[in-house]
Amino acid sequence: MNPFEMVIGIVLIVTVGSIIRAKLGVRRDRHGGEYGANDGANTAEARRLQDEVRTLKDRIQVLERVITDNHSSSSLDREIEKLRDERK
Repeated sequence: MNPFEMVIGIVLIVTVGSIIRAKLGVRRDRHGGEYGANDGANTAEARRLQDEVRTLKDRIQVLERVITDNHSSSSLDREIEKLRDERK
């Protein structure tokens, strides 16, 4: 096998590999990491977790405000009931 045939063989192998990856939906990010077509489920899960974290942060903020405020106990009871209602 001469060098010209070897170069043609390498180019052919790389091209066929790229076509197969494209058919399977596998892509690469700019750091070389591969991600596939099923990342839609991962994205939906990430969005759900982000919403849950946002909700928990809001609840923590309310709890911090309730604890640091110097209002009466009835105000505290209302805030706690409000949090319980949001949870349901």
